[in-house]
Amino acid sequence: MLRISEIDKLAPLARYFRVYAVSPTPGMSAGTTMAEVAADHAAAIRAEFVTAVDVLGVSSGGSIALQLAADHPDIVRTLIIVSSGYTLPEDVRTAQSNYARALMTGRRGLHHLAPALSGSHAIAGLARIVMWLADPLLRPACPADTMAFLRAEDEFDMGARLSEITAPTMVIGGDRDAGYPVETFRRTAAGIPDARLAIYAGASRMGVIGRARFADDVASFARSVRQPPGSSD
Repeated sequence: MLRISEIDKLAPLARYFRVYAVSPTPGMSAGTTMAEVAADHAAAIRAEFVTAVDVLGVSSGGSIALQLAADHPDIVRTLIIVSSGYTLPEDVRTAQSNYARALMTGRRGLHHLAPALSGSHAIAGLARIVMWLADPLLRPACPADTMAFLRAEDEFDMGARLSEITAPTMVIGGDRDAGYPVETFRRTAAGIPDARLAIYAGASRMGVIGRARFADDVASFARSVRQPPGSSD
């Protein structure tokens, strides 16, 4: 699920691709699974395009993208997983659960997500204060949808199915991502046949897509896997 600030950071991709930003279908019922979320995305892609497409998933979007590639391989031409992995780390799962419970009871809860945004205790502490104050302004329009998605992601674990992904895949992460450890990026890439891995030194979760090299790396990867053997630019 992309926020406006994240879409702005992804704008450089438009130099190389026609970019579509996609979010989960509204009106998700309680008990919705990640497979069902991916199926909705698959239906939308098939309705819009006649060929397979390049799929890029950032953070929670990476969870959807991995499920999509495993369940609907015919529509994924290349797969790029950014600041995400095959499952949520336990501390992130706990933070999201605390946020979801607060959200559904009408309490401020955004601050529960602060530790997943920064590995620095000082910065995370400051973020908790700012996020607590900003919570009323950033509350989702439909809390039930957010709750349903967070619960779906809580159950998400593609570890045993990564080998089923056939699309050429690149995993990109930052070594200062407070939500996903580098080991999760490594395990995700290692589980997918022939997947490539790029770790950005000094980059936080959203700092990855803000790097000047990001769009070039994604475009170079997509171009390289489309070229027939022995061809050159």
